[in-house]
Amino acid sequence: MGAAPLTADSIGKALRALRDASGLTGDSVARRASMSAGKLSKIETGKVRPTVQDVGLVLAAIGVSQEVKEEFLAAARAEATEATAWRLLRRMGPWKHQKTIRAIEAGTTTLRLFQGQLVPGLLQTPEYASAIFSLPPALPEETRAMTLAARLERQSVLYESGRAFRFLICEHVLRWRISAPLVMSLQLDRLVSVSHLPNVSLGIVPSDRRMPDFPMTCFSLHDDRLVIVETFHSEVTTRDPKDVEMYLDTFERFAAVAVYGDAMRATIEGIRDGFLPRQGRS
Repeated sequence: MGAAPLTADSIGKALRALRDASGLTGDSVARRASMSAGKLSKIETGKVRPTVQDVGLVLAAIGVSQEVKEEFLAAARAEATEATAWRLLRRMGPWKHQKTIRAIEAGTTTLRLFQGQLVPGLLQTPEYASAIFSLPPALPEETRAMTLAARLERQSVLYESGRAFRFLICEHVLRWRISAPLVMSLQLDRLVSVSHLPNVSLGIVPSDRRMPDFPMTCFSLHDDRLVIVETFHSEVTTRDPKDVEMYLDTFERFAAVAVYGDAMRATIEGIRDGFLPRQGRS
């Protein structure tokens, strides 16, 4: 292999070159790799993004050296999963990242979002979002204003036809005082209001029910093709079908214990009312 690293665009072409060099036909390699000839053709022409497993099966069918196999598999893993440190996103301009997320959401028909940390950005009030961007390490005032504006602009997608939104929020998120009690109560009112939109499903995962898993991270599922996971140090994006399937399963297990409709609104309003008597003390 050459010195240039393999990329998403070149993996398929390189697999085709290896197959040609081996003298094997596409039908033969596809049969050995336990996939259809059509799928192999789409991988080789870049029409289908191969999973790590796909690449491994094709390489085994062709019979390449261990060195070549390791190089291809490393490239496939890197392509399937990408992690970007928050410090890099901050350096590049967090408002630009908000625009990137907006573009991803614009291309999503069904968005599933699980939150065990904060109210989802698409549902935040300006005051709540501003409080988040003021947390350490606080953004400079001008940067914070641009980032806030970009986040709020994303919310217009909620009102576009042909889209569906499924939000799951852990109950403890509603109780965390990100800002003053009045800001928190207004934020909870916003959740109740948005829950009435016909294309929005809002579920609250109650603290008093047995949980199906630990809310280790927050994540968003964009149809069945992409997952974005937030950790303390980075944002991780994965397109690997097995990863997507795992997050879909995790989402549905939490969805099964969530409360919706009137019960959900009663939960939110009860927590909101708990903030109201403390307005004058912050």
